[in-house]
Amino acid sequence: MKKRKLIAVLPTLLTLGNAACGFGAITYAAKVGPEYMGHVTSGGLTRMLGTAPGIYNSFENQHLFIAAVLIFVAMLFDALDGSAARWTNQTSEFGAQLDSLCDAISFGVAPAFLMLQMIQFRTQIYHPRLLWVIALLFAVCTILRLARFNVETDEDDSHEGFSGLPSPAAAGVVASFPIAMRGLYKLAETKNGSMQSLSEWLITGIGWALPLITLAVAALMVSRVHYPHVFNQLFTGQRSRRHVIQLVFSLALIFLVQELAVPVLFCYFAFSSPIRAFWEEVISGRLYKSREI
Repeated sequence: MKKRKLIAVLPTLLTLGNAACGFGAITYAAKVGPEYMGHVTSGGLTRMLGTAPGIYNSFENQHLFIAAVLIFVAMLFDALDGSAARWTNQTSEFGAQLDSLCDAISFGVAPAFLMLQMIQFRTQIYHPRLLWVIALLFAVCTILRLARFNVETDEDDSHEGFSGLPSPAAAGVVASFPIAMRGLYKLAETKNGSMQSLSEWLITGIGWALPLITLAVAALMVSRVHYPHVFNQLFTGQRSRRHVIQLVFSLALIFLVQELAVPVLFCYFAFSSPIRAFWEEVISGRLYKSREI
């Protein structure tokens, strides 16, 4: 009897595990304070490494890294709870609504706050209020995306694709950069001068690009761009040659560059579909016809 009860509540426990990871990500990101700015901006990365060796293992970078990892663990829980609900025959409206509420924490508030903490103490390029607005827009767009998904999705849907960038993928784009930063700081501590220069350039570039990328994926979440359901296509549906090539390329990239591959893969998924859709509009001539009208 106890085993049956445990199986019955398993989907709910997995969903709540998603929320717990989101809350944990916020907690770890909150540990990064204003003193972090001094580490990063006083004299550039080279001087920073010269005066403070081991910045790769600093508390600030570890906290950001753990926060990002927790968001990815939340994705794992989010992927498992639906399958567990179908396996235990416990699908319900309550579970669907609870899942969206937990997703709003883990894939809306947590990555938005992570971006805010990572950038506002790393660079003075953006005004703090502007960063706050970008983070707020990301969280709001996530909530809108989840609400639209609940209204438009039926249990009978094939789930082969999505209208708009899925919120876990958008969160993955943002959370992938603290993971990549860990690898960049590790490269920066090598004695190879060219590697140090490249790492410094990439770290500075992330400080510039991440708020803009966050804003872009927020807009893609509420767009009508079609995105494929990667998991279903690779493991439960018909796998085309293109899907197999993409999978092999992804695994090879992870093997070669490790942490640095994570933002590349997530950005490819987020931006390849709108770029492809725009290109198809140009090729078909519909874009030019609409201008003539």
